Amino acid sequence: MTDTPTMHPYRRFSLAERDRRWKAVRRRMAEEGLAAIIAPPNPGNSTDWQADARYLSHCGGGADTSIGVVFPLEGEVTVVATSAQERWGPLVQDWVADVRTVNRQFGAAMGERLRELGLDGQRIGISGLVGGTRTPEGTIMHGTYEALARAVPNASFVEVGELMQDVREIKSQEEIDVLQCSIDLVERALEAQLIAAQPGVPDYVVWAETMHAMFRRGSELSVHFNWVSGDNPGRTLTRPTARPLRGGDLILGEIEASVIGYRAQRLPVVAVNRCPPVIRDLSAIHGDMYAELLSVLRAGATVREVIAATVDITRRIAPRSGPLAGLKAALILHGRGLGDDRPLVLTKLGGDPFYGATERAMEAVFPEDGVYICKPAISTADGVFQFAWGDTVRVAPGGARRMGRMPHGVQVSEPGPFTDWPTDVTVLGGA
Repeated sequence: MTDTPTMHPYRRFSLAERDRRWKAVRRRMAEEGLAAIIAPPNPGNSTDWQADARYLSHCGGGADTSIGVVFPLEGEVTVVATSAQERWGPLVQDWVADVRTVNRQFGAAMGERLRELGLDGQRIGISGLVGGTRTPEGTIMHGTYEALARAVPNASFVEVGELMQDVREIKSQEEIDVLQCSIDLVERALEAQLIAAQPGVPDYVVWAETMHAMFRRGSELSVHFNWVSGDNPGRTLTRPTARPLRGGDLILGEIEASVIGYRAQRLPVVAVNRCPPVIRDLSAIHGDMYAELLSVLRAGATVREVIAATVDITRRIAPRSGPLAGLKAALILHGRGLGDDRPLVLTKLGGDPFYGATERAMEAVFPEDGVYICKPAISTADGVFQFAWGDTVRVAPGGARRMGRMPHGVQVSEPGPFTDWPTDVTVLGGA
């Protein structure tokens, strides 16, 4: 007698969460006269660009995972993928029963499903047909779109990215719980970083210790990260270098952990053994500004109001004389969740937006239980020194609350031994 197969031990959302999402999306579909939504595969940008597919299907995870979803107003939801039964069948998820292996012919398979549903001639939404939060040119691949158009030539296709964002921006308690787990993992990673951040340790070793602390606790790939170290290093890079750290260096980064695809973020600042006095002073002022800014970032506030508050608070609390007189401020803020979460707020020092999605979002209202990374920056008047720091926050009627537990501001690594890294074979040479 063989044992009944059991589901692989992954963390999962409940069927009640599935039903909540599907009901909310279908309510919006009915309002918009949509017979179906296509969430096409595109694992780009750390899988951000197929977040809608994972949101609807609970299928996803892995850096090269391509998932497409046909989500009808009425009828069974369909997932198309490679090795679909093994990777997305009933041993992996229990949200969708109709999981089809399509040998990477995603558009043709989704088009076939639309024909099965009798939807030629109907109004069909496509996620990523035109520009999104970070994707001004859309995300559906041209060949996928052409295959859909051939399959249902009389259908009309419309963009539904904003419809999906309307539903996704307000997080359920289950979503908030996994985002809390994500930021908890990030903080364990920062603890590891503080141990490894010693003079002489290669930059990439400190990065690896940071990431390892999350992955050994179950974080998925892909995750976004940026990283740079040095003396007043400026803009982060997309990967660490081989440069040995020096005492007094700063390590700047954007660190995320992924829990069922949900990624909280921290923008930390770590000083190696000692902190330059100007950075310590900027950190203290930033902390006062940040606490006050969170009281403005309440349910019902607009993007425009939060940008203005960032600039005004900083101007008001900045020293009137000395090297920190005339501080300037900028705001970076964006949604946290499965990826490409709105809004994307990017401003210059002084508060002027410099991205099209920010300009379009100026009157957008922050909802209760929206979750965002709020990471304002302050800069000396001459632009020589800047301090940016951010945490994942949850919006409530009385203001936003930090989800992280570590204290705000620059953290200084304590001097200590750290020699645990390989030297036999590295990308720069070896045995």
